This record gives sequence, C-alpha cells and structure tokens, in this order.
Amino acid sequence: MLIGTPKEIKNHEYRVGLTPAGARELKVHGHSVLIQKGAGLGIGITDAVYVAAGAEIVETAAEIFQRAEMIIKVKEPQAVECKMLRKGQVLFTYLHLAPDPEQTKGLIDSGCVAIAYETVTDRAGGLPLLAPMSEVAGRMSIQAGAHAMEKAQGGNGVLMGGVPGVAPAEVLVIGGGVVGYNAARVAVGMGANVTILDRSIPRLNWLDTTFDGRLQTLYSTADALESCISKADLVIGAVLVPGAAAPKLVTRAMLKLMKPATVIVDVAIDQGGCFETSRATTHQNPTYVEENIVHYCVANMPGGVARTSTFALTNATLPFALALANKGYKKALLDDVHLCNGLNVHEGKVTYKAVADVLGYDYQPAQEALTG
Repeated sequence: MLIGTPKEIKNHEYRVGLTPAGARELKVHGHSVLIQKGAGLGIGITDAVYVAAGAEIVETAAEIFQRAEMIIKVKEPQAVECKMLRKGQVLFTYLHLAPDPEQTKGLIDSGCVAIAYETVTDRAGGLPLLAPMSEVAGRMSIQAGAHAMEKAQGGNGVLMGGVPGVAPAEVLVIGGGVVGYNAARVAVGMGANVTILDRSIPRLNWLDTTFDGRLQTLYSTADALESCISKADLVIGAVLVPGAAAPKLVTRAMLKLMKPATVIVDVAIDQGGCFETSRATTHQNPTYVEENIVHYCVANMPGGVARTSTFALTNATLPFALALANKGYKKALLDDVHLCNGLNVHEGKVTYKAVADVLGYDYQPAQEALTG
C-alpha cells in the first residue's frame, strides 16, 4: 500500500502523523511511504531522516492526497484537505465529528473511508488512541491554567501551590477519566487543593486510593458542581462521551457563581466543550474573557508540546496503521471489532451512531457498510 503523511496545517500544529521509525516499519512490511517536505521540522525531524528510513519526500500535500491510498494525519482534515480526499481513500486521523458538521459533510461528499483515532476501542473498554493525547492534555491543562491565572494574563493572581502562610489554589476537575486523573496528578504535585467530580463510584474509589487522601473526590451532582465552582480558582473540564458531543455541564448562569477572573480550561473543546460559553481557541490566541471568567479552550492542546505528543501518539497508532496496510482496510476492520469502532464515515455514509444522531444523518452500521 502507498501511505502518505502531509504536513499539518492547523494553527500552531507541529505534530506529524508518522515518524521515521513508523515509516521504516511500514517499509519493512513492503509498503511505500510519502512524507510532505518539512512535515517533521516542527519537532526536529529533518527530511533526510525520513529518507534514511525509506520514505519519499514530496513537495506538496496535493501530491500526497493524489497518490496515496491511505492518509495518516494527526488533526482533522481542514476544508482544503477534505476537498482533496477521494472515493475509497482511507483517512486515519483524529476527526471529532460530532461538533463539526462542515467537516462531516466534507468527508461524506468525498466518498473517503474515515477512521477516527478517538473512537477506536480496546478490550478493556478504553480508547487507546485517544489516551496518549488525553494524558498530555490533562497534564498540560494545569500548566496552561497556572499560566492563565497570572494577573498579567488576565487571571486571578493566585499561585497554584501558595506559599507558607497563604493558601494554595483551589482546583476543580470535572471528570475523573484519563484527562482528569492526569490533571489532578500535576495539580496535586504543584501543591494545590484539588477536588475531582465524577459519576462513577468505582472510579472515585480508585482515585481516592491512588492519591491516598491527597485530594477530595465527590460524586457529581448539580448541587456539588455549583458548590465547587463557587470556590474554585481553576476549573478543568475533563468530561468525555466517546464520539459524541460533550455535555454542557456548566451553564452561562453558573459562571455568575464563580469568583471574577477564575480560569476554566475546557479540555473537552475538541468535542464541543463542556462549558456553555466555550468556543475553540488557538495556541496563538488561547484565552478570552466571558462573564468575567477567563476561558482557555485551545482545540489542539497537545500540539503545544508537539515532540512529546507525536511520539506518544504514533507509538499507539502504528500497530493499527500496519494492520490497515497489511490486510487492506476492509479485512483489517472486519478482523478487529475495536479498530472497526473507529470507522466514522464510509463512502458517503455515517457509520458511527453518536455522530449520525447528533448531526441528523442516517446511520449505517460499520459491519453493514463493509460487507454490503
């Protein structure tokens, strides 16, 4: 199979979908690899390193989209990229379609086979291709939040760990999954007072045991949420409904309960965000103020630490990319129900129910699409 990786074009996105090690692995299995010129420079990987791994360097993304049978990316295709996709071409990348009707329409119109990293599952019910970036985003959320809390950044002027004689910051983490755990881990390490809200009692038990009493766990109710946000200096939105739009847990009215200049970091913004007032921002302009609350809603947070993120992501995606290339996408998907769960759009049909439901498309089960 001929596999292509273009340079990412989203604002301040420096990650790359395939590393030289991945290109070499694909070559070992008899495949050919195209890499767009300069695709890895943002993380310190030169074209020469890709060539040494057996890849062919091409000048433009257009050539990659024209020639490749499978496109491996990081972020969802932008409008100009959607127009270059073609019928039957495999796209393997993050998609986050539920809050993005324009991209969904573009993929449907292209006739491509779009497999989303974020809905591939594993035997334990986890999301193995989302987890590495969730780990990065969770840890970054505290780093970004601490910076946004500085007065010069428009924040409340509170130091995360306080100092002797002065209380530390109050950090609220909404959601105790991969993002929430990693956010809490960093916040606790910085000396903040941390509270995690979640609706899974087993998960709350696990968090309580893991942190050995160094944070507070609370069962998430509207009452608990309102009480906690009124005290918080930093709120991390870390909720996820796989493949679906994030629930709007914090309404505009609830922001009025919060202290002025409190910072919120909405890690769920890729799926539409869990704050009613959230709208996607970029690394170039990461924050805005609404209802006297500082909002940090960068839609590609891990791109800020692109080198770490690239290697963490490609370690997870490479085995699936190899399966798709070695077997062909139909056999690979039919052989592995967990990889098949990643199929969101197939030749003009929406094959992920949560996306079909929220955007109003007819739903075609993936197995039906692949065998029909």
